[in-house]
Amino acid sequence: MAKVTLKDIAREVGLSVTSVSLVLNNRPCKVSETSRRKILEVARRKGYVPNQIARSLVMQHTDTIGLIIPNIESRFFASLAKNIELKCRERGYALIITNSDDSPENDSKLVRLLVNRGVDGLLIVVSDEFATDERLVSDLSQLPTPFVMVDRFIEGLPCDKVRFNNELGGYLATRHLIERGHERIACIVNPRSNTGRERLDGYARALGEQGIAVRADYVLGSDYYIASAYEAAARLIETDATAVFASSDNIALGLLKRLYAHDLRVPRDYSVVSYDNSAADVLFEPALTSIEQNVPELSQAALDLLFRRIAESEAGELGGPDEVVLDPKLVLKDSVRRLN
Repeated sequence: MAKVTLKDIAREVGLSVTSVSLVLNNRPCKVSETSRRKILEVARRKGYVPNQIARSLVMQHTDTIGLIIPNIESRFFASLAKNIELKCRERGYALIITNSDDSPENDSKLVRLLVNRGVDGLLIVVSDEFATDERLVSDLSQLPTPFVMVDRFIEGLPCDKVRFNNELGGYLATRHLIERGHERIACIVNPRSNTGRERLDGYARALGEQGIAVRADYVLGSDYYIASAYEAAARLIETDATAVFASSDNIALGLLKRLYAHDLRVPRDYSVVSYDNSAADVLFEPALTSIEQNVPELSQAALDLLFRRIAESEAGELGGPDEVVLDPKLVLKDSVRRLN
């Protein structure tokens, strides 16, 4: 069966293609109510399906959102992408998910790719806040498409941001270990990201409140990858630490892999507090006490802000940059031993 076109409907109702198009796209037009109902009835009866591409060209609105994340294999970012996609679908939008593979250069390429595809708005999790591609900063500064930075952000770039309070998360994790009697607390952290540095600041604040000095040999650098954390954990075993704040679930998994390889167990030999509270810890016993970043809450806040910006942009009423900061929480499980 041939596809029904606007011309077919216009021919049957005896009106112009333009009038039919305006009615079917719910746009203002000088068509009587009787003719409007007739157009809708004929379109329904013939099984008319709008051409979304043509509709987008006319409306200058594609009902698509672009998402750039640094690592699709990360449990946190995979969960974030899933939640955003579901919430976009509820609003009648399609989500285009792209993966920068932790490359600032790819961030810039993907921004241009998605804008050229005509997305109505962008959600961006940058790969590296400190080694950011200059072209990306230039592109974002002049971008005609509304965008929101999520979880990570570029220092000095005025834009909308939605993130969790990472300093508070690091503080809550370390304070819990202190409250369980630990003083020799190590921290495995990504020092090349704002999120990592802020979580380290929270670690230092919690220790400082109890008069405990931050020891250089207890602060171990790692990327947000299991293999990197596995290497960092080798240095941990050489210290006398009794507890570890692992500043992401991937870091925690790399730590556990190294400990198990040396027949060391949690919490018998090391107490551990992780970060993200992803489903990863179902693979391990005991389950990890963790700092939870509520992904549905983050997704909702990011999309609420982005859709508000899209509406303002269409109305020509854009306001100044906004920043939404959400609070993480400590989720108690079984990976921390109380010391006497």
